[in-house]
Amino acid sequence: MKQLTIILTLLLFAKVNAQTDQDVLKTIYTQSLTNGKSYQWLDHLSNKIGGRLSGSENAEKAVQYTKSELEKLGLDKVWLQPVMVPKWVRGDKEEAHFTYNSITTNINICALGGSIATPKSGLTANVIEVQNFEELAALGEEKIKGKIVFYNRPMQADLIQTFMAYGGCVNQRYAGAMEAIKYGAVGVIVRSMNLRQDDLSHTGSMSYGDLPNNQYIPSAAISTNDADKLSEALKKDPNLKFYFKQNCQQFDDVLSYNVIGEI
Repeated sequence: MKQLTIILTLLLFAKVNAQTDQDVLKTIYTQSLTNGKSYQWLDHLSNKIGGRLSGSENAEKAVQYTKSELEKLGLDKVWLQPVMVPKWVRGDKEEAHFTYNSITTNINICALGGSIATPKSGLTANVIEVQNFEELAALGEEKIKGKIVFYNRPMQADLIQTFMAYGGCVNQRYAGAMEAIKYGAVGVIVRSMNLRQDDLSHTGSMSYGDLPNNQYIPSAAISTNDADKLSEALKKDPNLKFYFKQNCQQFDDVLSYNVIGEI
């Protein structure tokens, strides 16, 4: 009888506690959906503060702004957790073009986050277009060495879950340089991760893995429209040369903060 009483008491407590948790969660959701300020916060971060690359002055402004807003909400505790973050600076605007049939076509290009710069005078080389790493490996060093590898696999437009389309081709952006370096490439350009056909180059992160610095090659993204233009030009003239110049620089890691709010 004593055991039964204890069990019933525990079950009753668990039920009351579950109801309490449910009520608290409902209150949070109701407040967020009816009186939330998410869009105002997003507007301030995006338009008032602006780009917030890690280690930048704007990233620090975002930390302080977020801490201030959490404190205004009356959370139980708000604090900053120190963390070292990469500092990469894009530098002056990139430029790129190729010439086919005596016509020079300017290209919308943007350095990938974490990439090195080109030489100060820029980089000019022949281009080899591939769809994936398997094609790259099949071509091998004989056909890749000394060239710019152009990854041109588009996002799959017929997938309902667009993030699956993104995930299906983002490896060429993130790991493209690592793979191209194996075969002696001097640079990498990649089709932007974008389902739209437009002139906007979409940057994003890339990695050199564990490769030594002296093996790094510059990497950049070009717009979807420009990727198609380049691909068509290569069909007509496989020996055309592509030029691009970017001025990015990687610095030592700097101190930043995670902003944590406790309720």
